[in-house]
Amino acid sequence: MARPRTWQEMRDSTIDLLVRRTGEGLDVWNRRVRDSGVRDEAALRAWLDERDLGGYPQSLLVWERFGYPEFLTASADDLLAGQYDDRPELRPVLDALLVVGTSIADTAVQVRKTYVTLVSPKRQYALIRATTRDRLDLGLRLPGAALRKPLLPARGLGNDTINVRVPLHAVEDVDQDVEELLERAYQANV
Repeated sequence: MARPRTWQEMRDSTIDLLVRRTGEGLDVWNRRVRDSGVRDEAALRAWLDERDLGGYPQSLLVWERFGYPEFLTASADDLLAGQYDDRPELRPVLDALLVVGTSIADTAVQVRKTYVTLVSPKRQYALIRATTRDRLDLGLRLPGAALRKPLLPARGLGNDTINVRVPLHAVEDVDQDVEELLERAYQANV
């Protein structure tokens, strides 16, 4: 299984994305943000939207200006411990999903405060969250996917781009169908 990216590695990757999208580096954008006179996060996000700069690069510039959230600079191990301390029976399910997910091409693992994402070179394609004490949800970005077993609507699971989910209760649930769905989601997002 691939090691989750550290926050510094995620930052470096996002800086590379910023340069690819705009042709300008972090120092240039930090100076532009500072010179813009913007005083709060909402105004900065609107200012960046006006410049067609959204997603990870936008978040990076907001954090550079207003500070990085504590959950972002915590280690992956600390974040995972917080997610699964009160539901240890689900941790093997997460581990099984990560083995499958990281066996797919250039997948990166990003750990957040309440969930884990699988990211293709282009964008997030899966989200894994311990939703209840006995259920983990695998959310997938599968545009146009038909809702039939095992796929359910992903209301409230991540953002609007995660449109379907697969409920999982045990390692045995991470079967060939789940492997194929992860592969489909990856292919739809590269």
